[in-house]
Amino acid sequence: MDSEEEKEQTKGFKVEDRRRFSAEGELKPEHRGREAATPPGTAEAAESPGRGDPSNPAPADQTFSPFSQYQGAAPEITFGTFVVGLSTQALVHLGELPDPHTNQPATDLQAAQQLIDIIAMLEDKTRGNLERDEQTMLEAILFELRMKYVERARH
Repeated sequence: MDSEEEKEQTKGFKVEDRRRFSAEGELKPEHRGREAATPPGTAEAAESPGRGDPSNPAPADQTFSPFSQYQGAAPEITFGTFVVGLSTQALVHLGELPDPHTNQPATDLQAAQQLIDIIAMLEDKTRGNLERDEQTMLEAILFELRMKYVERARH
């Protein structure tokens, strides 16, 4: 009978939580000091003793949190800031603003057109639900983006 129970137990599977971070974004205690910082071989790991080295764990106050960059006073996301963010991306693709990665202006009319279409879709889907200022801003942004798009497409 014991061997029968052992067979039943071996047939099943074991669920083990191997996530490094808790639901709150904190590094779990069993992972602190091991892979809590930059991977070995990077310049920062070489300069900081104990980082990434299990035999010499980092102090508890230096543990890595994936959400640390978001802590503090973040700007409130509103409909207006969302639309302005989309329009800024469209301006980058129109070559009006430099690409944040290369710091050089680059033109991608297809990407710009998609963003303009997304903003137009938002205008259509939110019609009658926006405050007057939001509607005015949305109309002005769409007008300006469309004019800049036509100007770029002609060249």
